[in-house]
Amino acid sequence: MHDIEPFYNWRHLYISEQDERSPFYGRVYSEFEFSQTIYNYYIHPQWDEFGSRTLYLKVLLADYEEKYVIIELIGEWNDAIENDIMQLKREVADSFFRDGITKYILIAENVLNFHSGDKDYYQEWFEEVTDEEGWVVILDMPEQTQHDFKRAKLNRYIELMQIDNWRTYKPFHLFKKIDEQLSRRLS
Repeated sequence: MHDIEPFYNWRHLYISEQDERSPFYGRVYSEFEFSQTIYNYYIHPQWDEFGSRTLYLKVLLADYEEKYVIIELIGEWNDAIENDIMQLKREVADSFFRDGITKYILIAENVLNFHSGDKDYYQEWFEEVTDEEGWVVILDMPEQTQHDFKRAKLNRYIELMQIDNWRTYKPFHLFKKIDEQLSRRLS
């Protein structure tokens, strides 16, 4: 797991630790000191901690004009014990929401397990963003993880999508592709 780095090809467009509106503004990272772990496995030091012991993230891009954010996740999403959705909602999503972000793309290809808990934070997040004509999408979640997510019926609040080779898109084009797909489904 220590070899899995957050996607870095958009760093010329956005760096979360340099964005004054980002909850990770001012963070300093080491390329050599591995201190964060998921269970007994060290992860790359570029991942951001947000209150969960099993789930980490990296904000890849926040576009305040277009009102969207792209966040990459790694680890185990555990609402049953860790209440990761509460931490993600309160520590990250709420911060961006206050600055006008209403569309969230969560890239979850490195989320290997999901354990459900209460639906309250999913429902709250869904209601907040839909009131502002927004949405929340989880992109490329592994099939076995999707199974547990769907079994808890959380896909009523957060859309699950697959986009092959999302890394080949520029951030705005990825956002537009997702936004258009959701618009077609809703109309």
